[in-house]
Amino acid sequence: MTTTLLFAAAVITVAAAARSTWSPCGLSMLASITPLSELGRGHRYRTTAAWFVVGGIAGGATLGVAMAALALGVDALSLTVREVSAVALAAGFMTLASDVGVGGFRVPVHHRQVNERWLDQFRPWVYGAGFGWQIGTGLATYIVTAAVYLMVLLAALIGNAWLSIGLGALFGMGRGLSVCLGRHITSSESLRTFHQWFDSLGPKVRRATIAAEALVVALLAWMLAPWAGLGLSACGLVWLAAWARPTVTRRARSAESAH
Repeated sequence: MTTTLLFAAAVITVAAAARSTWSPCGLSMLASITPLSELGRGHRYRTTAAWFVVGGIAGGATLGVAMAALALGVDALSLTVREVSAVALAAGFMTLASDVGVGGFRVPVHHRQVNERWLDQFRPWVYGAGFGWQIGTGLATYIVTAAVYLMVLLAALIGNAWLSIGLGALFGMGRGLSVCLGRHITSSESLRTFHQWFDSLGPKVRRATIAAEALVVALLAWMLAPWAGLGLSACGLVWLAAWARPTVTRRARSAESAH
C-alpha cells in the first residue's frame, strides 16, 4: 500500500507545484525576479534566483515537517488499508470536483501575495530566500489548486515522517525552480514575449493537473477495490475525451475563421 500511495502522492505533489506557478503570486515572482529586473536593481539574477530556490526547498521542507507530524499521528492510529484508501479516495474526489468546478464547488482558499516592498528594502538574499520560503510552503500564499490540500493529506496518510518531509521538499523545489523560467528575460520585448507564452500555457497546465488528479483518483479507487478502479478508469477516459472535445472544436473553428 505504501508504494502505491507514495506514487499517488508524488504525482499530486509534482502537479500541485507545477499548477501553482500559474497563481497570481507565481506570476508576480516571474515578473519581479528576472535578469532584467535584477540588473535594474544592481543585483545579479543568478544569485537572487539561487536564494529563491534554496528558500523554496526550505519552505517545502517546513511544510514537510508539518506533514510528518500528521503522518506520525496517522501511524499511531494503525488504520487499515481499506480505511486509508477510503479517506484518500474521498479527498481525491473533492479535489477533482473543486478544480473542475463541478456545480460551482470550490474548496476554501486564501488570497495572499508576498510583500513586494521587500524588493526595495532588503538585500537580494533576503527577498530571494524569503519569497522562496513563503511560496515553497504552499499554504502561505495564493492557493490556485486543491491539489495542494490533497498532497498534504496523502503525505500524512502514508504514515512515514521521512517520506512526508521528502514530498514537502520536492514540492518546494518545484516551486523554487519556477523562477528559472524567466532566465532569458533580458529586455522589455523578451518580457512581453515570455508572458504571452506563459499565459497561453496556463490552460494546458490546468488540464494536465486535472488529468493527474483523475489518474490518482482511479489509482486510489483501485487500492480500495480493483473492480472500482477499473470502472473509474474507463469512466475517466470517457469523461476526459468529452471534456477535451470542446477545446479541440473551438481550436478547429478558430483555425477555420483565420483562413
